[in-house]
Amino acid sequence: MMKIIISGGGTGGHVFPAIAIAKAIKTIKPNADILFVGAKGKIEMEKVPSVGFPIKGLWISGFHRQLSFRNLLFPFKLLSSLVNAWLIVKRFKPDVAVGVGGYASGPILFMAAQSGVPALIQEQNSYAGVTNKLLASKASKVCVAYDNMESFFGNKVIYTGNPVREEITIIEGKKVDAVHHFGLKSDKLTVLVIGGSLGARTMNDAMEKNFELVQKRQDIQYIWQCGKLYYNEFSMKQTSQLPNVHLTKFIDRMDLAYALADVVISRAGATSISELCLVGKPTILVPSPNVAEDHQTRNAMALVEKDAAILVRDVEASEKMILTAQSVLDNHNQQLELSENVKKLAKRNSAEVIAREVLSLVKE
Repeated sequence: MMKIIISGGGTGGHVFPAIAIAKAIKTIKPNADILFVGAKGKIEMEKVPSVGFPIKGLWISGFHRQLSFRNLLFPFKLLSSLVNAWLIVKRFKPDVAVGVGGYASGPILFMAAQSGVPALIQEQNSYAGVTNKLLASKASKVCVAYDNMESFFGNKVIYTGNPVREEITIIEGKKVDAVHHFGLKSDKLTVLVIGGSLGARTMNDAMEKNFELVQKRQDIQYIWQCGKLYYNEFSMKQTSQLPNVHLTKFIDRMDLAYALADVVISRAGATSISELCLVGKPTILVPSPNVAEDHQTRNAMALVEKDAAILVRDVEASEKMILTAQSVLDNHNQQLELSENVKKLAKRNSAEVIAREVLSLVKE
């Protein structure tokens, strides 16, 4: 039986592409035995088992750039994770290892490569993450979603696009179901506000600070995904109490959210952008400044330069985010232009393409 390890996580931007790759592998090779390895306490430890895949957790986290007490634990976490990664590789005996970025992919891919197991890296962003850059020399192939990634990975680069959950991009004919699911109205324009799987403080603050603007335009309703870290705080605020606002921690039915949305306001994570290209919705991107090398701004500019999205900088969110969304909703021609241009950037079947690259590394 073919055995495959998929490692990484920390955020939905790493976890959901990993799940998409795993599902694509199982479609091609139903008997493949797939084991996930993640970081204890992170989103993958919940989301991966929920879709039927087994997962093991490592005691690992990132190294904080600011002086922090948690950094004192980092050497111990790294040593522990390397030992446990070695044990996992030894016992599971994978034929190939896949890393999708995030803390846990480092120890597993390193130990797999040390054991002679071929490895593939999937890099979602336009600027390579630290873990993936460190692992590049160990990988046989690196699947990427943006141009000019050879500067990080040399001739190992394969342009595949980012894998997404195919089911969430099938939105035709779902608007009625979406209205009922979110408890909203069918005769109103809809803005979808998504701050990533963990939520985004700046975007949440922008929603709250624009209470009067949101309240004034009762012809516009909002699906506001604030993240579980912020839900208790913002569920007590005045904007969340408005009848044209639906506040939620996390959106499990993203297909219904996309089906109902007329405009999307989103962080510029690579997976979110890939989804938005496939669903073709007019989009306002608010890149997070709290990421390595400002890579979300780089991700966003790849769309903005092609008139496929509008950029609102994080520091301007409270002032411009809601006003810009309302302006787009009032301009039908701009909606059409943004929608058509973003659809041109969609890369379909990425999960299947990556799955076949993974399987090509399995030794006969």
